[in-house]
Amino acid sequence: MSKSKKLNTFSPLLTKDPHPTLVVNARAEVLTTNASADALVNKAQLGSPGQLLPVNASALVTSSLEQGRAIENVESRFADTICLWCFIPDPENQQVLIRGRDATEDILTQEEALRSSRLYRLITENTTDLISRHAPDGRFIDATPASWRLLGYWPEELRGQSLETVFRGHHVSEQLALTRHRLQEDGYATMTLEILHKNGSRRWFEIASRAIRETYTGAVVEVISVSRDITARVESEEQTRLLADELAHTARLATLGELASSIAHEMNQPLASIVNFASASQRFLREASQQPDKLTKVDDGLQKIVHHANRASEVIKRLRAFLRKGEKRMGPVSLNAVISDVVRLCQWEADKNGVRLYENLGEDSPCITADPVLLEQVLINLIRNGIEANVEASTGQDNTKTSRIVVSACVNEQQETLIQVTDEGTGLSDEGIRQMFQPFYTSKPKGLGLGLSMSRSIIEGFGGFLDAIPADTGGLSLICRFPASNPRSSHKCHSGVTPDVR
Repeated sequence: MSKSKKLNTFSPLLTKDPHPTLVVNARAEVLTTNASADALVNKAQLGSPGQLLPVNASALVTSSLEQGRAIENVESRFADTICLWCFIPDPENQQVLIRGRDATEDILTQEEALRSSRLYRLITENTTDLISRHAPDGRFIDATPASWRLLGYWPEELRGQSLETVFRGHHVSEQLALTRHRLQEDGYATMTLEILHKNGSRRWFEIASRAIRETYTGAVVEVISVSRDITARVESEEQTRLLADELAHTARLATLGELASSIAHEMNQPLASIVNFASASQRFLREASQQPDKLTKVDDGLQKIVHHANRASEVIKRLRAFLRKGEKRMGPVSLNAVISDVVRLCQWEADKNGVRLYENLGEDSPCITADPVLLEQVLINLIRNGIEANVEASTGQDNTKTSRIVVSACVNEQQETLIQVTDEGTGLSDEGIRQMFQPFYTSKPKGLGLGLSMSRSIIEGFGGFLDAIPADTGGLSLICRFPASNPRSSHKCHSGVTPDVR
């Protein structure tokens, strides 16, 4: 049979096939091509049609003819094109029809998916966080291998398990129910759980979850969660809190030592009064047989003894509360009462240094949520700083002139509750005001620089802020500012001082 007759065997396919097609002989020499193959050669700027084929085209042609079978999906790459070829043998004529298709988009998509799959597997198998999939009711669908370290369960053990079964602990069911509600409403939820590891140890988890919704109905079909073990962080924060409590207690002891003279003075007054009224009452009793009206004075004296004994008892109760060590006891605090107690504690020290303490308090006391003992500690520190500032300012001046400190409490127009302690010291520059609340910054020769830093931390713990501004007196106003969310009365701020002089 002539060569032309052999080629005619494939001629209908070659002319009508939209895919690139070539006919080769047993030595893989190109005998003919169709229009699609020629167009592809021109597009890729190749030298010959044979360059379209895989590099091992000769071996593939031989195998196809010898085995009498088609060889499919053989890849070749040229320019920016990827083709998949099928070698179809014609053993009778010792020819092979090689038919291809442009698979560039399909193969690149597959390769990208494979890369993504490998990356996902690399991340999920090596991440220290637990990534898990859940049914809408919380049952585990799948989890990453981190589940063994974090929970004590392998992923195979978790599948089908409910969250309540795995996340055992106090109030876990309530928190999970709340999280499911948030996922339904918002599609995203976070929670912090204290749970039991499978080995019985307690762990703290921070869990972020996102709902996957059905496109048309919006129903939650799956939940993806990322769980992180924050046990070390929680324990560190607990240690920090305990250390802060210990430091605050130590500071109260130090403050008490510095105020010892003032406390002794405050205790001495009611005790001396008790002794005086007791002596007078004894004298009136001895005279009562001759002068019955003296019994009235005895009764009056006993009432005064009870009054001063109660006053001494209140001083002791205040001291015991101030020295109390333990958890913060947050609750509503009447600022008028706290300020009055603090002023009494600082009164003797103020008198000794020629400083008058003024209370600018209204009839309706502002009220905040705080620990009264810690708040007293802050105010004592602010007042004593003001006393020291006044004494420093009066050095070398007329010491007969009495300086003053004003302590006020009010609610401003923004509904913020303010406690303000204003002195008549020399004040500070803007840089000094910025630095004064930094730990260990002090202008005192023997100071540690912790008082104002600790005071600011305590106020921030109540949801407020402590700052300082220059005062009209030339000194400083130290302001404890509490936001409008803190409950309070309607007592308003005013600039005029209507002081209660102590």
